[in-house]
Amino acid sequence: MPEKTFIVSHWMEGTGPYAEVAVSSRVRLARNIRDIPFPYLASNTQTNKVREMICSGAAEQENKFDDLHFLKMEEAENIDRHVLVEKHLISPLLAKESHNSGVFLRKDEAVSIMVNEEDHLRIQSIFPGLQLEKAWEEVDSFDNLFENKLDYAFHERYGYLTACPTNVGTGLRASVMLHVPALIKTKQFNRILGALSQVGVAVRGLYGEGTDIIGNMVQISNQITLGQSEKEIIRNLFSVTRQVIEQENAARQSLLNENREVIADQSWRALGVLKYAHLLSSQEAIQLLSDIRLGFELGLVPRIERRLLNQMLVLIRPACLQMLAGKDLDARERDQERARQIRESLKGLAS
Repeated sequence: MPEKTFIVSHWMEGTGPYAEVAVSSRVRLARNIRDIPFPYLASNTQTNKVREMICSGAAEQENKFDDLHFLKMEEAENIDRHVLVEKHLISPLLAKESHNSGVFLRKDEAVSIMVNEEDHLRIQSIFPGLQLEKAWEEVDSFDNLFENKLDYAFHERYGYLTACPTNVGTGLRASVMLHVPALIKTKQFNRILGALSQVGVAVRGLYGEGTDIIGNMVQISNQITLGQSEKEIIRNLFSVTRQVIEQENAARQSLLNENREVIADQSWRALGVLKYAHLLSSQEAIQLLSDIRLGFELGLVPRIERRLLNQMLVLIRPACLQMLAGKDLDARERDQERARQIRESLKGLAS
């Protein structure tokens, strides 16, 4: 396995509104082509036809697809597929399946369009900070282009038809990744969790559905796709997210006022461990990065670029580590490579 370069996705830039709490904003639309079975029911001939139709529709667009390239999953190396999953650009299902599936990727990786995943077409955009509206505008623009070329499966009463009933209607899933250490440290997050579920917002861990909250990272997303317009869904999630951010910032200020030295100590200790450790598990590294991030945002540790912190969140994952090492690694070797990559990333930073 040859060594490869780690490409920094646009969402890792650490910019955008409320970037001190909001790591990234993602919007995804699910679409299917009328009179062709969903991918899991379709024959090889039918999924091949879907891919040809979508690629043909993209090829007919002027300029819009100039910065995107199409990758067929059956031609992609296994390690490359899983790196895309770890960067949140494709789903684990798409990485696993190669049934005439593929993905359009924009050069800045802010847009990825999955073909023959759970649905025929899944259009996704992911931006740094709290930029749901901007992510939605990107997705909507590609959706409009495809809708001019493809006959979508649509029901007058139920809206867009999808493989999973929970996506029927708009087919829209929006989510924001948040770093909420203060709410968790002050034991306020469980109360907020209950309130979020009552307003139709789901909370997941760093790696999506079914994952635990580690490193104080959570993803909040809409649960309702039917009965609201796309703009209403985006507006509601934005409003809820901003309230969570405001509560997190208030909790951070409280920690700073009451436990400044404790937070500073945790942050500096985390920095010391990451700069000099030779073995690091994924969970330990993520927690230490969280401690540094909080200290940085509160002005208690040296200037560390958010971009670097976001980048390290991804490059410490198994597939990225193996890609960077240029070889397969067992669990202990990954712990060694993870520590090495972090040491290299933090080299030259004052401690």
